[in-house]
Amino acid sequence: MSPPTALLDDLAAAGDVVVDADVLEAYRRDQAAPGLLPAGVPAALVRPTSTGQVQAAVRAAARHGVPVVPRGAGSGLSGGANAIDGCVVVSLERMTEIVELDAEGLTATVQPGVVNAVLGDAARAAGLFYAPDPASREFSTIGGNIATNAGGLCCVKYGVTRDALLTCEVVLADGRTVRVGHRTRKGVAGYDLAGLVCGSEGTLGIVTEATLRLLPAPPPSSTLAATFPSVEAAGDAVVAIVRRARPSMLELLDRTTLAAVQALEPLGYEEDVEAVLFARSDAGHEAGAREIALIQELCDAAGATLSVVTDDPDEGRMVTVARQLAYPALERRGATLLDDVAVPVPRIPRLLTGVQEIAREHGVLIGTFGHAGDGNMHPTVVYDQRDTDQVRRARAAFDAIVALALELGGTVSGEHGIGLLKVDHLDAELGDARALGRAIKDAWDPAGTMNPGKAI
Repeated sequence: MSPPTALLDDLAAAGDVVVDADVLEAYRRDQAAPGLLPAGVPAALVRPTSTGQVQAAVRAAARHGVPVVPRGAGSGLSGGANAIDGCVVVSLERMTEIVELDAEGLTATVQPGVVNAVLGDAARAAGLFYAPDPASREFSTIGGNIATNAGGLCCVKYGVTRDALLTCEVVLADGRTVRVGHRTRKGVAGYDLAGLVCGSEGTLGIVTEATLRLLPAPPPSSTLAATFPSVEAAGDAVVAIVRRARPSMLELLDRTTLAAVQALEPLGYEEDVEAVLFARSDAGHEAGAREIALIQELCDAAGATLSVVTDDPDEGRMVTVARQLAYPALERRGATLLDDVAVPVPRIPRLLTGVQEIAREHGVLIGTFGHAGDGNMHPTVVYDQRDTDQVRRARAAFDAIVALALELGGTVSGEHGIGLLKVDHLDAELGDARALGRAIKDAWDPAGTMNPGKAI
């Protein structure tokens, strides 16, 4: 069905407007769970280059009562950017300007389409450091990172996107623009609206500019890799490390994930390895060496079978290559249903063993890896999307993992967002507090046109 001519006329001021069916097909969904989540057919796609054009798109949609679905790089894993029938997809991919990099003030102001790694490179060129580093940093955008409050390998020490976000400019559902947050390092005037926008998945408005906190570049790092005879032992090591050290990275891979990595790129791990732990310290030459030595001691005490330490950055990258290959290796095995539950750190051993029990119970392949240092793990269910029984069992296993995380006092999503994938699990975690979230959504978006059905 062709979009209404009146809507297209109103969208003309929004920049590039696309209605070609072949192009729209590429903007219908993100990277979440092939075949498991609905994706509608948009009425139109707009690709603005300025805040004014975003306002024009949102105002046009509001006049016609049409839903708006904001989109960054489309790299999300929860269906948060999936289209709705008849919606206007507002893609921020062409808003790629680094507006200002203030080396003295330790801030960067950027448009939402700036790729995370591009900002990281610009910060490094100025002798600085942008901390949030999701695995998708080479292609995910700052706008998308803000939408999901993305984390990454460094977040165990430096925090997630919300910790780096100072202010943001937001186009609201009626087309008005507001700036929320504080450029200063401290500020308590009014509610923390920037923190509210961060993680709201485009349901409150569209971020068109953000000012982000930069840090001094950290010293060279020391790196450790340790293998364990069981996931329980690796989990025990994580608990001990977090209690006594502050690594800049603390990542874990289980045997299933490691086997997938070895099939993709043989790295010489012994067949009896059940888990691998990677740690990094950027505390400086002497302090970092002491910290990584302590971490090695704690790994040995927990039962590590082998541990390797290096203070050479290139060797450190080689030592941890298995972590970088974890998800791509599992993707080679089939369709993936990637989870991102988080639990209190002392309960990581129970989460890891529980996931293994769920894999056996449902007869599915589940590889677990992730950010052990802050309890945010990625149990990844691998399945054949052409096999209806495998799809059913994969979804049942996924739901069981989410239920286990809640049972352990955790959360259904640590960094990927709720989107469509986990919206049915929110009542179990939020209870009556979910109604408060919906009240906030109603206040910001009375007509319910901003990315409806997602996040809350």
